[in-house]
Amino acid sequence: MTDDGPTGDALLVAQAAGGSERAFRALYRAYVRPVYWLAHGLLGDAADAEDVTQETFLVAWRRLPGFELAGESLLPWLVTVCRLQAANRMRRQKRDRENTTHGVDDTLPATVDVEDQVIGADLADRILHAVEGLSALDRDIFRLCATEGYGYQAAADELGVAHGVVRNRLSRIRTRLRTVVKEST
Repeated sequence: MTDDGPTGDALLVAQAAGGSERAFRALYRAYVRPVYWLAHGLLGDAADAEDVTQETFLVAWRRLPGFELAGESLLPWLVTVCRLQAANRMRRQKRDRENTTHGVDDTLPATVDVEDQVIGADLADRILHAVEGLSALDRDIFRLCATEGYGYQAAADELGVAHGVVRNRLSRIRTRLRTVVKEST
């Protein structure tokens, strides 16, 4: 027997990592059902399961370049990604439920001064300048967590860093931006 290189999933993963949409479609067709049923079992809702399945394959598409398949099948890795995506969705849903069950926020004034609520151009410029001054990794962490709503672990998985790195750096970023906002008031 000769080893002529990767076969099966390993070959498809290598081709998809190189940009082959055909190979990625083959992987998608092979694993979309088990990933969907796992998501459905975790979430109990067809629409949420469909969303998590799509998010799982989106993460896969983004992460395949540079990815090395540990075994013969891509499914165990997809299962891990799916579980993380489902956990993120459940946390978001819990947070949304908590926010809506509290009803009207009594700390809000009866009337809103629109002028006080609109961010000034000067403050916006200062915040953008502060964000531009961040390292590339910090800008990515800020984009994923602050603007796209990723949880710490999801952002860590996306960026290939540890959960603690995202948590600690995001804390420092927020402190830095709070300082910028306080200086402008």
